[in-house]
Amino acid sequence: MAERERVAVVGAGTMGNGIAHVFAQHGHEVVLVDVSQERLEDARSTIAANLDRQVRKGALDARARDATLARIATATELEAAATATVVLEAVPEDYRLKADLFEDLDALTMEAVLASNTSSISITALARNTARPERVIGMHFMNPVPVMKLVEVIRGLQTSEETTTKVLDLARRLDKTPVQVNDSPGFVSNRVLMPMINEAIFCLMEGVADAQAIDTVMKLGMNHPLGPLALADLIGLDTCLAILEVLHRDLGEDRYRPCPLLRKYVAAGWLGRKAGRGFFNYS
Repeated sequence: MAERERVAVVGAGTMGNGIAHVFAQHGHEVVLVDVSQERLEDARSTIAANLDRQVRKGALDARARDATLARIATATELEAAATATVVLEAVPEDYRLKADLFEDLDALTMEAVLASNTSSISITALARNTARPERVIGMHFMNPVPVMKLVEVIRGLQTSEETTTKVLDLARRLDKTPVQVNDSPGFVSNRVLMPMINEAIFCLMEGVADAQAIDTVMKLGMNHPLGPLALADLIGLDTCLAILEVLHRDLGEDRYRPCPLLRKYVAAGWLGRKAGRGFFNYS
């Protein structure tokens, strides 16, 4: 029988609750940690709704749904992660926030593998905030986590072969397809994706076409299942901006410069689906 991990997921937002869902569905005991009790309650409601959807589609039976929910505990104190064998960090895309969290987790969790779901931040730099850089790794899930198969597994400069092998195997046991990449700004996924999204926003800002037309060209002309502007809304415009800022700063090339219209929308609080308004209206 495959080894069951004791998993802590820190951050109960869109990515965190999806990661908790997938681990619990595959038999692992999970504690979902967030400073906000309200966010934890919202996360459990989201997980329950997504499991119900799986039952309606015939992908899961009611017994498995109930067992999955029963494996997920919640906590507002980081100490709840102390006995975890694997910790997944899924807090907002801010280096200082993540670095401080890794320092706290290092002191608290002793021998656990510390994994980050970061979209773009250096795993090597995060590992520097611990006394065990060989056990720090990137485990970048795609949104929505219960549906998307890919997990980018990112090796930092000091990540050990043992840690990498463990995480690759763990991703496969979650019925995901892991792809190993080296530590570089944006890794593969966002280094390729974000310039496309950014260019679509420039097209919108410059009046080349409206948002619907831009997305239709990419869907029907390039066979993309979702247009770049709708995809940006799904990811979150604040997250897109944060990733582009990392790419622009760390690679030093103007092709990664965030479009001013993206900055304007983020400043207005038009963050995409989660805010009810982005490049499209979801209200």
